[in-house]
Order: sequence, then structure tokens, then C-alpha cells
Amino acid sequence: MNAIANIFKIPELRSRLLFTLGMLAIYRIGIFITTPGVDRNVMHQIMAAQSGTFLGMFNLFSGGALEQLSIFALGIMPYVSASIILTLMSAVVPHLEELRKEGESGQRKINQYTRYGTVGLSMVQSIGIAIFLEGLNGTDGGQYGDVVATPGWGFRLLTMISLTTGTAFIMWLGEQITERGIGNGISLIIFAGIVAALPDALFQTGAQVKIGQIQPISLLMVTGVVLAVFAVIVFFERAQRRIPIQYAKRMVGRQVYGGQSSHLPLKVNAAGVIPPIFASSLLMFPNTLANFNVPGMDYVNQVLVPGDWRWTLIYVTMIIFFCFFYTAIQFQPVQVADNLKKQNAFIPGIRPGKATADFIDTVMTRITVGGALYVAAVCTVPDFLRSAFKVPFYFGGTSIMIVVGVALDLVQQIESHLITRHYEGLTGPKGPRVRGRRAA
Repeated sequence: MNAIANIFKIPELRSRLLFTLGMLAIYRIGIFITTPGVDRNVMHQIMAAQSGTFLGMFNLFSGGALEQLSIFALGIMPYVSASIILTLMSAVVPHLEELRKEGESGQRKINQYTRYGTVGLSMVQSIGIAIFLEGLNGTDGGQYGDVVATPGWGFRLLTMISLTTGTAFIMWLGEQITERGIGNGISLIIFAGIVAALPDALFQTGAQVKIGQIQPISLLMVTGVVLAVFAVIVFFERAQRRIPIQYAKRMVGRQVYGGQSSHLPLKVNAAGVIPPIFASSLLMFPNTLANFNVPGMDYVNQVLVPGDWRWTLIYVTMIIFFCFFYTAIQFQPVQVADNLKKQNAFIPGIRPGKATADFIDTVMTRITVGGALYVAAVCTVPDFLRSAFKVPFYFGGTSIMIVVGVALDLVQQIESHLITRHYEGLTGPKGPRVRGRRAA
């Protein structure tokens, strides 16, 4: 309690937290602003039968905006997709690679390209959603009613303008949180959308326990597995392989400098939640093409259903691939070895230069194997749990990883502010204990 009270003793930290909460509140209010020309009551009834499908997954990441047929229905996912595309392109496009190496100025240009890409993707996806909503008219024999009152290109263009503007506004909110608030704004918006579905999911679970659809013993097992998944995520997200580093001694005048020992921390899961997001985006792509009536996509969409063994196999394969691919893009052993050499540092028993780069690359590859298997397991085990115990909401490993990862990052940033100003951290009187852990 003292640590929480200390947060409000620091004016800058207090203002940043209040600003962040205010921006998230604006985002949540916008969820309930409905797109013109639709009936969200009909959509509510249709979405009630879509838990665990691609539609339910998309609704979860949009914070329930799709179910509300909100102007925020696309959520922040076009921005995430644009970021993913630019990250992948930076590995093959020399101009983007040069911009990434230019530092802050290059990053500003990449961010601008990401914004343009977000608007372009939003326009395409919003047209797809408009066509999809028109196709929902008469669902189940028309017992629900029509989602769209007046189908046609007028409705499609109005939907494109509304949803693209909504996504651009969410993107602006995220950038404002990053700049003037605390934490990564885009991650916090996704976090808020996922957490917002939790109270309703708990209420539905409690209701099913009362009527006997879920047995108490099953609920206890689900709770135990959920807690175990949380513990595993926290452990692996903080896990590191620490390579010992020794600084060479050097004489400056009559003074001797250097000689200290340190370590080079390598994260077990260096890719974070990017691989499952990559994989989910690609697996949802056939669904998007099916909305445009692309030949053959309806069959692919029917085969790739969450929970099906074929979907799970492809999903796991993609996650493992992207864990290695994204780590290779983000982490450059040659650059790390060059930096160590410039600092007169070396790994004991390893020659500087190429030998050091090869050693670091070998270690990183080995620990990425464990990290990739961990991410794949966390993202698939909850799906089996949901199918086995009929949990009435989409309990996805990707969403859990995002929630835990964002929460840990937020705690770390708050602690940094507190410790810098000589206040007690959130995790104990001896300072911050949210630190990396050793992993073999």
C-alpha cells in the first residue's frame, strides 16, 4: 500500500497515469458509438453463437467493438498488421533497413509509413466488413432480422469512412499514451480491450455453474490451469540466459580503467507476443478473402476453424517459425559482437569478432528453441481447455500473453519512476524484484 501511495506523491508519474486512464476511458466510450446504418441488437444475437470462432477472436481483440458494430470495430489490428508488414519488409528492402539503422530520425519515417499502411489496410478491411455485414442479413432464416438496413455501395462507403476514421483515432490515442502517458499505448489499448471482456466472461461462467452446465470440480480445474499458465508466462517472459562479459584493463596516464565483469542478458522469448499475432493474422486472412467472394476461400475458411487439428498444427508451425524469424530480424549477433569489441569487452574463452558473434548466435538459437516451444504451448493449451470444459468465452493463450506481458511492462515502468526518485518499488521494500531470471 505504501508503494501505491508513493505513486501519487510524484507529480509527473501521477499526471502520466491519469492521462493514460483518461485516454483508455475515451477508447472504451467510443466502443459504444455505433456505425451508421446497422442494427447492433441483431449483431448481439449473432455474436452470441460465435464464441471460439474467428469472428469471436476478432471481437475479443477489438474489445467487443465488433459485437457493438462500433466505429472502432477494426480496433488497432490494422496498425499492428502494418507494423508487422514493415518489420518483415525491412529484412528484404534495403531502404527500410537503412532507415532502421539511422536511429530516431529513421524510426520517425518508419512510423509515418506505418500510419499510411494503417489507413490503407483499414480501408480495405472496412469494405470487407461491410460486405460481411450485408451477408449476415437473413442469418438462420432471418429469425434475428437484418443487420444492415439498406445494403449497397452507399452503406459500404459510409462504413469505410467510419471504420477507417475510428482506427486512425485509436492509433492517435495509442501514440498519445506512449508519448504523454506511461507504457506502450498500442499494447495498453489491446490490453484494455481484452480485460474488458473478463467481467462478462466470469458472469457467464458463474451462471453456468449455478444451472449445472459446468461442474464445480471442472471450474476448479480450469482455475488451476489458468493460474498455472499465468505462472509459466511470468517465468518465461522474465527468463534470461546471461553470458559473462569481461572488460579489458587499459592505462590512461597513471590510472588503470576497466577490468570489471558484467553479463550480456539474452531473453528466452525475445520475440514476445509477435509470433502468435503474426500467425493469427495470417490464419484470419482466408476469412477476409472469403468476404470478398474469392474462389476457394470459403472451403479453406471452413477447414481452418479454431480448435480443429489442422488449424492447430498450422498455428503451432507458424508460431515456431515466426519466433525464429522475428528474433533473427530484431537481434543481430554480429552487431552485438562489434559493440563489445568497441567497448574493449570480451566473453571469457571466446576470441573477439566473428568467434564471439558465432557463439552468441549459437546460444540465442538454443534458447529460442525453448522460447518457441513455450509460446506454442501457451497459445494452444488454453484452446484444448476451452474445448474440454466448455468455457463460455474465448480463453486464448495469445490474449493471456498480451495481458501478462503488458502488465509486467507497466509495473516495470512505474517502478523505474519510483526507484529513480528514491521511493519504494511496487514489488517490495528492497526495490524492484520484477527482473529477469536465469534459464539454462
